Amino acid sequence: MSEAKKPSFVERLFGGGTPSTPEPSPLKKEPPSKEPVRKEPPRDRPAEDEPPDRKRPPKRAEANQAAPEQPKRSWFAELRKGLARSSSALSDNLASALTKRKLDEETLDQLEEVLIKADLGVAMAGRIRDAIANGRYDRGVSPEAVRAVLAAEVARVLEPLAHPFVPDQAARPHVVLMVGVNGTGKTTTIGKLAHHLKAQGLSVMLAAGDTFRAAAIDQLKVWGGRVGAEVVAKDVGADPAGVAYDALARARDEGTDVLLIDTAGRLQNKSDLMAELAKIVRVLKKLDEAAPHSVILVLDATTGQNALNQVQIFKEIAGVTSLVVTKLDGTARGGILVAIAERFKLPINAIGIGEGIDDLEPFDAHAFARAIAGVENENEAAA
Repeated sequence: MSEAKKPSFVERLFGGGTPSTPEPSPLKKEPPSKEPVRKEPPRDRPAEDEPPDRKRPPKRAEANQAAPEQPKRSWFAELRKGLARSSSALSDNLASALTKRKLDEETLDQLEEVLIKADLGVAMAGRIRDAIANGRYDRGVSPEAVRAVLAAEVARVLEPLAHPFVPDQAARPHVVLMVGVNGTGKTTTIGKLAHHLKAQGLSVMLAAGDTFRAAAIDQLKVWGGRVGAEVVAKDVGADPAGVAYDALARARDEGTDVLLIDTAGRLQNKSDLMAELAKIVRVLKKLDEAAPHSVILVLDATTGQNALNQVQIFKEIAGVTSLVVTKLDGTARGGILVAIAERFKLPINAIGIGEGIDDLEPFDAHAFARAIAGVENENEAAA
């Protein structure tokens, strides 16, 4: 059988010539279907709406997001940081006063002036001057030596007054009247103190006795919710003594360990404030003759010498039994605590150096003295 004659190029081009069996043309790609093809999930894993049990490895970016936790600094480190403004100002002024290589009366006078300006008080400044001058006229003294004497003298004054707040177990509830000028951080201190007591396993109730300010009532409610303490409150303008009475009655019925009562602090109306606090004490004694068991004055360290006047007034009005000093991290006048302690001899329960819920700590006289003088802690120096 003879082979069929292949058409010429012209015939193939114009379709002429004897038709022959066409060669199979290459397969053309079919256009994609308009309907998306649903991929069947593999048999060894479930469908996308049923995620597999095995955990996918985290993305590198997500894995790197969690930074390692920083070790918590010691309380002394926090205290020294809080008192940095006080100690640095004192150190700079000491360095300026002690420019001479040897001591003389002029240098000692300048040293005493620096200590008085640091709000440490005249008596404290005089004693430190005498300690520095004793036997040192023939040789100089460094700022470091002055800071060491200062730390020792401050600790000597404060040590007998360092008394952390401890509720009386026999008094249930232990009733605490919290007093202080508006703006000192009184309500915040109540919340922090409640948190501290709750951490010890004690039950705590709060009473919103500052009924003249809606913000004070709301703030105490927020703190109560935050620390898990019941809050007794009434509307703005209610009788503060009535709030205190109802709170004590409820605390007695519920067997609460500690009752913290917030109060107003309007010193511009001293007579009205005195009458109000006297009435609160009077109605509390109708339920418990020994109440209040504690009257804690909250002081703002940033007020400096004005804090001395506040202690005097509230001591007369409310019979203050102890102190809490706040905002030591926001002032260069932390030395006022020393002057207050030396003049009034009131126990110091705690100090505050920050806004955090744990930034209220029982008062440590030696730690405070070394921090305000700018002297290293003994443990840190040995490390």
